[in-house]
Amino acid sequence: MNQEPLSPLILVVEDEPKLGQLLVDYLQAANYRTHHLLRGDEVLEWVKQNPPDLMLLDLMLPGVDGLTLCRELRRFTELPVIMVTARTEEIDRLLGLEIGADDYICKPFSPREVVARVKTILKRCKRTPEEAQKASLLVVDEARFQASWDNTPLELTPAEFRLLKTLAHEPGKVFSREMLLNHLYDDYRVVTDRTIDSHIKNLRRKLEALDADQPFIRAVYGMGYRWEADVCRLI
Repeated sequence: MNQEPLSPLILVVEDEPKLGQLLVDYLQAANYRTHHLLRGDEVLEWVKQNPPDLMLLDLMLPGVDGLTLCRELRRFTELPVIMVTARTEEIDRLLGLEIGADDYICKPFSPREVVARVKTILKRCKRTPEEAQKASLLVVDEARFQASWDNTPLELTPAEFRLLKTLAHEPGKVFSREMLLNHLYDDYRVVTDRTIDSHIKNLRRKLEALDADQPFIRAVYGMGYRWEADVCRLI
């Protein structure tokens, strides 16, 4: 008799008991298995003994903080991590993503949004390399300075091409405007942050003209932009 596969296991690391239980309740209602830890110094050993499919990790924890935990986790696992925090400074957000977090949610948040983010990241991580290759609707050919979506060439300016290459190279990573400016021009000209907004607007328009139903570039309030369409191939 065939057994049904187990649903994904989500580890919730949150030191506020009520908030942690709220996340557990919503995740279980979405048919996920859950486990809740209140302290950071309990996480590494638990993950080694009971590998979860995804972790919701609070930044400020007793014992060991979330940033330190994320660094330590990346020494032995590619476990998807969504960082959760009330600290909204941009440097903390970017640091959280640069050390290996897959996404970032700021308090206060909607539990339904958290569940939606969990579903999106699990779906992204579930694909095999073969499936990802087949799903490569976006192709960025740096040598030829060409890009296409679903085999349709994109007519891009040099600035738009560099932005697309930078964002699509790391799907899900949040790039601040300053980070994108550093990739935009070779001659170090003086430009404003709003230059990025203008180029992003034009790039979105060209992409959405080819596929209006596909989320391509998401603006993250107070932070910058990230590539949402994780089906990409750079050559």
